[in-house]
Amino acid sequence: MKPQLSSKPSTTGAAAAPGPLASFARFVLCGGGVGLLSSGAVALLAVAMPWVLANALITVASTILCTELHARFTFGGGKRAGWRQHWQSAGSATAAYAVTCVAMFVLHLVQPSPGMLTEQIVYLSASGLAGIGRFLVLRLYVFAAGRSKSTVSVVPVTLATPVAPEVQVPSTVRRTILRAPVTRGIGGLRTSPQLAVS
Repeated sequence: MKPQLSSKPSTTGAAAAPGPLASFARFVLCGGGVGLLSSGAVALLAVAMPWVLANALITVASTILCTELHARFTFGGGKRAGWRQHWQSAGSATAAYAVTCVAMFVLHLVQPSPGMLTEQIVYLSASGLAGIGRFLVLRLYVFAAGRSKSTVSVVPVTLATPVAPEVQVPSTVRRTILRAPVTRGIGGLRTSPQLAVS
């Protein structure tokens, strides 16, 4: 008989998700790179508008970009982020935005007119702290479902239909099946024939 299933193992789905250290390195590369660009963009936009508004605009743009990078590269999904992942990532970015705003607010309370270098140090420090929190949220919650189903493999199995040998029944075990006589039911209706085993 031919086997019912293929004997070659096959893999479907996306590539295997990276481990925690590899995904953290990718997170730092993507998020840190976008974060560095964002800090410069916030400083440039803050010349033309209030700092809080500039930070909000850059945070929205960088969050969309980072969510796509994390979905495709950081956490091993290999495909675009869905709406659910964008909204959950936006929630963690909102928390990160609050952390950077509070850090900058405290800086301006302590030093009313800090230099650009001081602002960048405080902003990047707050962003780094918020980034570690975001990594944990994204890895353990937002992109966790995609990792659990990323790889499916088929184990090679060979199935064969067993051929049963003819069974000889001894004559002492045989029973005779007789047809019971047809009986009439109430009102002249015939009942169906029944079998009797002797």
